[in-house]
Amino acid sequence: QVQLVESGGGSVQAGGSLRLSCVASGYTGSTYCMGWFRQAPGKERERVASIDSARTTIYADSVRGRFTISQDNAKNTLYLQMNSLKPEDTATYYCAAHRGGYCYFGSSMYPYWGQGTQVTVSS
Repeated sequence: QVQLVESGGGSVQAGGSLRLSCVASGYTGSTYCMGWFRQAPGKERERVASIDSARTTIYADSVRGRFTISQDNAKNTLYLQMNSLKPEDTATYYCAAHRGGYCYFGSSMYPYWGQGTQVTVSS
């Protein structure tokens, strides 16, 4: 069973930076897509960024140029470097994964989820 554990959330002022981490365990020999999602109160969960087995990355328009997704396979860790944070980035951020080399868009296609980490950006 794949398990994902996030860390690195917190409170920061607008313009600041945070780095989220997601440690994964329980993988089999399959390839996986890894992604970061976020959900703000009253809003739908949205994909922020994803990275597939070929290390192809996809970003939401709202974060492109400010956020960077990366992974360290030796440490089984996924990262999300968030720079130039804005108050509208405030949300609970989730790490997610699904089997397969190509990353799906919708959150319903990801069966594995972490518990979430809160990011709060004040103006």
